[in-house]
Amino acid sequence: MATGAIDEASNMKVILKHYVSGSPQETDMHLTAGTIKLKASAGSNAVVVKNLFLSCDPYMIFKMMKLERHYSDPYTPGSPITGYGVAKVLDSAHPDFKKDDLVWGLTGWEEYSLITETNHMFKIRHTDVPLSFYAGILGMPGMTAYIGFYELCSPQKGEYVFVSAACGAVGQLVGQFAKLQGCYVVGSAGSNEKVDLLKNKFGFDEAFNYKEEPDFTATLKRLFPEGIDIYFDNVGGKMLDAVLLNLRVRARIAVCGMISQYNLEQPEGVHNLTSIVMKQARMQGYLVFEYYHLYPKYLEMILPKIREEKVVYVEDIADGLENAPAALVGLFSGRNIGKQVVAVNCL
Repeated sequence: MATGAIDEASNMKVILKHYVSGSPQETDMHLTAGTIKLKASAGSNAVVVKNLFLSCDPYMIFKMMKLERHYSDPYTPGSPITGYGVAKVLDSAHPDFKKDDLVWGLTGWEEYSLITETNHMFKIRHTDVPLSFYAGILGMPGMTAYIGFYELCSPQKGEYVFVSAACGAVGQLVGQFAKLQGCYVVGSAGSNEKVDLLKNKFGFDEAFNYKEEPDFTATLKRLFPEGIDIYFDNVGGKMLDAVLLNLRVRARIAVCGMISQYNLEQPEGVHNLTSIVMKQARMQGYLVFEYYHLYPKYLEMILPKIREEKVVYVEDIADGLENAPAALVGLFSGRNIGKQVVAVNCL
């Protein structure tokens, strides 16, 4: 709410208290009040935004830890955490953004943010779809699914595709992309409710609750009697090891994430890597921001499919910044159904 002059506002924000190890807890973060100037300094190239939606993403756990080697800097305890979000520009000193523009990109977990690094900020030009989609299917998670499946795995009609964590922000899209490509698709998830969603909402051919399967290798052999051509890996660990024993010749594995390992003090080993040699398979990890130059190409593909309802997207929206810590922590226990988003402000 504005205080006195219109150029300053009160600003609630989510602060990281301290670095974490193992599973993050809600108590590792807290909500605090502050103020923010709503004017960007001339010549700064900065923009001031009102945050509308914030994206909860698994990679954020690494930024809550003090890791020596990681692709992005950790959060600073005592400061607001950051992540992807959807926002409205209130003031701009940047030539590419003007007042009232809608944008998505990296922002703060707060009501308003001063953004000085705009390299990964995109102007929203299509508003006939829900704005929250730019925290998911039309934002970083959508690009992650697109790059990993199409650019890295080069799918062909009739191939056999397996997606782990298939009900999440990325997995639900990969499965639908595979079906549109004419592939046979199986997904794994952590509850029977999610399994039902995979088969009856997203159109997967088969799905299973990994918590009810004591032997992943046998499960995959049953569901893929001829083997797996493409594995989109979101979990790593024992599931990856089982996939390696069920590969077809020249299989491709896109390593998007390893969420089963993120909370472990001692990560699990992978024992069946010999299969990559024997099956002449390719396994590749990637960072989506290295491919943002392909975002226009992705929009050209995905927007018509959303409008024609050939692709559907399920969101789990937490209402209010005060619920953001619980929403983020819930990712690591599979509490969310679909893409986890936090609604912060109205337009």
